[in-house]
Amino acid sequence: MVVRVRLRFSPIIPTVASSLLAALWGLSVFAGWGLQAFCAGGESVATCSERLGMVATLSGAFAVVAACCTVAAWLPWARHDPRTFGQLMGAGMLFWIVAEGVLFVGGLLVR
Repeated sequence: MVVRVRLRFSPIIPTVASSLLAALWGLSVFAGWGLQAFCAGGESVATCSERLGMVATLSGAFAVVAACCTVAAWLPWARHDPRTFGQLMGAGMLFWIVAEGVLFVGGLLVR
């Protein structure tokens, strides 16, 4: 006999988490947080900035997929199906984490 446990949670929780990860990524790339974190040293800021730009571009590919998954989870056909919503939101969260990880590890490598 198989017993299924179904956990219910508000769809706002993963949406807020995804939005916070998006804000962190956006501030790291566009507001200069990445430059301050990885290029504040003895090296030329222009050279480090150029290399960090390549890392941000690679990370941006994952961020675009994450944003698309998050938005798709809120479309009517996905929002009304809890399983589809959960899969899309989970994929979005995973891709945000990968985008942040690529930015962090790449930033350490360009140092």
